[in-house]
Amino acid sequence: MAEVDIGTRAPENDEDEGTTKPQSGPSKTTGPGLSEHCVSDSPLPPGEASTGEISKLADVEVYITKPNDYPHSPSKLLLFLTNGTGIHSLNNQIQADKFASEGFLVVMPDLFEGDPAPNSTSSQPEEDHPSIIEQVKLRAAETAKSFLLDMWLARHTAEKVMPRIHKVVEAVKEEFADAVANGGGIYAVGYCFGGKYVLLLGGGEESGQTTSSRKLEDEEQGKPGKDPIIKAGAIAHGTQVTLDDLNAIKAPISMVCVENDQLFPDEVREEGRKSLQANGVKHEIEVYKDMPHGFAVVGEYGDQNIRDAQKRAFDQMLMWLKNH
Repeated sequence: MAEVDIGTRAPENDEDEGTTKPQSGPSKTTGPGLSEHCVSDSPLPPGEASTGEISKLADVEVYITKPNDYPHSPSKLLLFLTNGTGIHSLNNQIQADKFASEGFLVVMPDLFEGDPAPNSTSSQPEEDHPSIIEQVKLRAAETAKSFLLDMWLARHTAEKVMPRIHKVVEAVKEEFADAVANGGGIYAVGYCFGGKYVLLLGGGEESGQTTSSRKLEDEEQGKPGKDPIIKAGAIAHGTQVTLDDLNAIKAPISMVCVENDQLFPDEVREEGRKSLQANGVKHEIEVYKDMPHGFAVVGEYGDQNIRDAQKRAFDQMLMWLKNH
């Protein structure tokens, strides 16, 4: 599939900057498998509000947002798996609303049981030339943030997250049977942390067991490979993605990727591309150059190139879901 290069430029003056100074290029990681953009929200324009509601399905808290004309007009069921900021993030809610405005009934489950990732960004502006004391304080703060994220990731492994997702999957089949039937199955999108879990659903994963060990077990017991749980999926700048995850995918998949992304390394992506081609899986992989990890989640960026890339990424994911 074609690889797309989308570049950014540094602001030429203060007027170009707007109100936000996004980090372009590879993002600074704050822990194993996460970046600052995975665990904190970008600013939003004043007055932005979400249109859905918080509810519960199968005793799991969810954010649900629907097309304006639902149920009078048919819709399709879209499972939205978030980054580390979770379902109470206004950015994530507005992102889900964007899909609802395009005809999807969106269910966004709480992957973390009320325990979103600890915020990794400082509310204080960074100094151009911090003193030695300030440098020591910053290093200590970064160490503390990394430790907190280590602990948080240990609490939210695939073995714990996948059962939560499957409870919601089974619940939506009953609660929104019309939307599931209209789409011929369940669609899924995932951002950052949630991206990996879209891939697992696309490979038929149910328990959170690692893909390679489950495949080996199935082969030893003479079991056929599992069918995908979703009809099609799309992810943006996934984290903790492994080659095993990509090897196992059977559902059509679209991927928005960031060049030189430490959280989804280029070599894993390219080996995965070869695997998808060899396995005959419908896929598209587009690489956005000079973009920060997390750029595809709605947020107010000062750089017009990032805003343009954000729109293009949404259109890429939306068109894939509509066409599959």
